[in-house]
Amino acid sequence: MKELLEMVFIGEIVLQSKIAQRAAERLQATHNNFDKVEVWCSIQSILVAAGNVSKILWPNQKYKVRGERLRQILKLENDNPLSDRKFRNHFEHYDERIEDWFNNQTSAVYTDLAMNSSLRGTTASLDHRGYNSFNNTLIFRGESLDLGKVLKALEEILGNCKPYTLT
Repeated sequence: MKELLEMVFIGEIVLQSKIAQRAAERLQATHNNFDKVEVWCSIQSILVAAGNVSKILWPNQKYKVRGERLRQILKLENDNPLSDRKFRNHFEHYDERIEDWFNNQTSAVYTDLAMNSSLRGTTASLDHRGYNSFNNTLIFRGESLDLGKVLKALEEILGNCKPYTLT
């Protein structure tokens, strides 16, 4: 891979990491001044930015060599939390998740965009999408994603990019 191309990819990783950091700051600010749209806007921004970094570093088979080279440069392990894009895909392909749910479920219960549902005594597995502001976790139908771990992984990658960036 040519050095300029590597620098362009690293520059994009830096940009996406900073976008996720800003979104995390906005999400944190919603804890004091609740705005449901801002909560989900921030979460979506974090997931999309993390997904974009993931696609650069763990691309499809056609660009496998590029991903391997960039992970080597940035000293990243294959089991990095960003290597799994399952949660981002749940949100990106939510239309498919909705249709599959209604085609395969007999239940009329549909709870979405739940906030701190564990505090209400409800079952998180009934929540299609949920967010727990107390431990910064995202829920999708009983599965959980620690946004703190995603943001920490992005922060570490950003630190590893510093020797390769101009600013």
